[in-house]
Amino acid sequence: MPNIKSAKKRVKIIEKKTLRNNMIKSGYRTAVRKFEEAIEAGKMDEAKVLFVEATKKIDQACTKGVIVKNTAARKKSNLSKKLNAANA
Repeated sequence: MPNIKSAKKRVKIIEKKTLRNNMIKSGYRTAVRKFEEAIEAGKMDEAKVLFVEATKKIDQACTKGVIVKNTAARKKSNLSKKLNAANA
């Protein structure tokens, strides 16, 4: 545990930011999981809606700095590949 006042403050701030990051990460993972479940179930109309939601969540995570830009692009690309493969 830190003894200096500013170090104590930094610990509190880091805890808040960690919770926020985990919440954002959990949100986009949940959106991706729902999309993949819809694809597996063969619900194409629902999958298209969930694809838009998942890409939005991934973009938000990228904007907030939770994931890197290239990681976000890769994840969105993989989702679009799954959607196109399921439609074909």
